[in-house]
Amino acid sequence: MSHYQCSTRNVSAWEMTTKLPEPAALADGLEADVCVVGGGIAGITTAYLLARKGKSVVLLDRGPLFGGETKHTTAHLSCVIDDGFALVEKIHGPEGARLAAESHAAAINRIGEIVRDESIDCDFERLDAFLFPADGDDGAVLDKELAAARRAGLEVEKLAAAPLAMPSPPACLHFGGQAQFHPLNYLNGLLARCEALGVKCFSHTAVVEVEGGPMATVTTDAGHRIRCAAAVVATNSPVNERFAIHTKAYPYRTFAIGALVPHGGIRRALYWDTAEPYHYVRCQDWSHAAPGHDLVIIGGEDHKTGHHDDAPERYARLERWARQTFPAIGNVVCRWTGQVLETLDGLAYIGREPTGEENVYVATGDSGMGMTHGTIAGILISDLIVGRANPWEELYDPSRKPIRSLGGFMAENLDVAAQYRKLVSPGDVGSVAEIPAGSGAIVRSGMKKEAVYRDKEGAIHRMSAVCPHLGCIVAWNSATGSWDCPCHGSRFDCRGEVLTGPAVSGLEPK
Repeated sequence: MSHYQCSTRNVSAWEMTTKLPEPAALADGLEADVCVVGGGIAGITTAYLLARKGKSVVLLDRGPLFGGETKHTTAHLSCVIDDGFALVEKIHGPEGARLAAESHAAAINRIGEIVRDESIDCDFERLDAFLFPADGDDGAVLDKELAAARRAGLEVEKLAAAPLAMPSPPACLHFGGQAQFHPLNYLNGLLARCEALGVKCFSHTAVVEVEGGPMATVTTDAGHRIRCAAAVVATNSPVNERFAIHTKAYPYRTFAIGALVPHGGIRRALYWDTAEPYHYVRCQDWSHAAPGHDLVIIGGEDHKTGHHDDAPERYARLERWARQTFPAIGNVVCRWTGQVLETLDGLAYIGREPTGEENVYVATGDSGMGMTHGTIAGILISDLIVGRANPWEELYDPSRKPIRSLGGFMAENLDVAAQYRKLVSPGDVGSVAEIPAGSGAIVRSGMKKEAVYRDKEGAIHRMSAVCPHLGCIVAWNSATGSWDCPCHGSRFDCRGEVLTGPAVSGLEPK
């Protein structure tokens, strides 16, 4: 946990309306049937479903529970794969595409059942979704996706005009049976049920090692150990291994803004276009803060983590696109950025740990669909732990090596290799004197590079610029006041303490 308040304007819509829970940190060793590492939707869903199956569960998180990427979601609940069914079918075949659609639909259904059974007040609602072409795309891209989605078993139709309040709206694909909810309110309710079922929850407890075996062992940075029959690593990016998954899951920053619109001014639905990167839109009731208004949430403008530091320009482009597409929107009241892990084939890695660690399971690679992938993880991993067959096991197997996506594997890892050239390149600035207050920059110091932060009082804080995970040079992210690794997505606060893995230790202070 960081003890410092770094400069940041990264506040999601959900944080404006929900207080995060604050369980105490783990103070001693424990034993349990299962230890779940990671307090986002994947970890909490897994803990809940295992507790419902009669297992004793310990849940740990480095920071506050659901204080990681889950609070940065735009909370679409969809069985329409972000990368498209044409791509999924090409890589996984027709049966794989069908199972992908089935699993995401099942995740939406499971969330709906939990909301109903546990009486969780989280604005869960079923609604339609619309996919429309980006400027410059013709109808062929929709026709191709229409055919692939139907082969995957979805009910989808092509409409002559998308329900957009713009001149001459384009044709679109219409999908029924999608959903949305307030993610933090949902997890607050789910966490309460976990605790009622006996799950022992601990926040501000950093895990530094997960060892498999007949009894797995989870070790924290304070030296406490949890012995368990099974360990689940659901930390968005796995912290228990260095290569097996990180060479085929790639971190991207994604951006979102929230703008007010008169209630009913935009049809409540999920919207996406076919741009690269694509835009995604939904509405949330906002009458508690602005009577008579909804909040329209618009996301997009993704880039590889650590490759750019131009968030203001990306937010501005999002707003311009949103006003062209939805002219009714008014003032922008919040904006934020989060991190997604893209996989080679558009599907998450969920299941047994790929290096063969006995009784260790992982959930990672949200690929922009974290809410449904996280719920799939809870269903699939809980089934594997109790020895129940699951039809999705092979599809999401973290050990899979889809040959048809070899080109993407090569391109992404060549980019990672290129990052190591920064070990010998000049710094961002020539001297520390050039760094303004409340900002950071990479400075060369002899043969090495330092990450240097000047706080608002002008004091200088120096640390190694080398990420302790695999040695890449970090980059300053002015939107979040953090140091971000461009290779595998580790993130550190302004003074070098770990925010998110895969790194388990901070930047070395100088």
